[in-house]
Amino acid sequence: MFRYLPLACAAVMSALPAAALSPDHPQVRTVANSQPLTGVVIGIDPGHNGRNYTDPAYLNHQVWNGREYEDCDTTGTETNGGYPEPRFTWRVAVALRHDLEALGATVVMTRHSNHGKGPCVDERAHILNRAHSVVAIDIHADGGPSSGRGFAILEPVRDKQNRHVIKSSERFGRILRAAMLEHTSMPVSTYDGTNGVTHRSDLAGLNLAKEPKVLIECGNMRNGTDARKLTAKAFQHRLARTFVDAIQQFLS
Repeated sequence: MFRYLPLACAAVMSALPAAALSPDHPQVRTVANSQPLTGVVIGIDPGHNGRNYTDPAYLNHQVWNGREYEDCDTTGTETNGGYPEPRFTWRVAVALRHDLEALGATVVMTRHSNHGKGPCVDERAHILNRAHSVVAIDIHADGGPSSGRGFAILEPVRDKQNRHVIKSSERFGRILRAAMLEHTSMPVSTYDGTNGVTHRSDLAGLNLAKEPKVLIECGNMRNGTDARKLTAKAFQHRLARTFVDAIQQFLS
């Protein structure tokens, strides 16, 4: 059973960065509202975009990811049957936005349709930073070995540059991992990370984050069993509800 938990005002405020707690900040006004996430800013990054494939030059141009240069973005992967990752990430993100907004949250998305290209991975991070997101999630699905199964949670690497978000992101990752195991039938990855968790230093979305953030590979699109789940609307909505549960637990 999913837990759409009412959050005590003090619990919400204790999860916020100190710099965000000015009297005018929307999260502070949570005390005056009945919906549990009213005024809380949450960031969602649905990986890739539906027409990225139309402009290879755009995708290949280099952007600074906080440590080195990397490609602006990629097309994403797809199932063996041709179901594209950007469609999956968009549908889960839209369902997640709907569920969060129903609880009063202010949701910031890094893209607004699945019919365009971009933005680049560095700009996606900046969008969520500029919005002063309290917590953010990057939604993806992997294109791993066909024999491999399961979800993986990618977190900022443990170093001085990420010192402001390491512990909070790891805490969010632990909560999200537990929620995935409790609420979905997707196992932890058999091929990525340790017990489904890995720390990455080569991703702009994590390197540049100023808020607690993780990237979740929700499953392996190249595995037949995972693919059947990832392409099912019911499972996509279950993932969204699982993410809501994890976000609420994190904030409480």
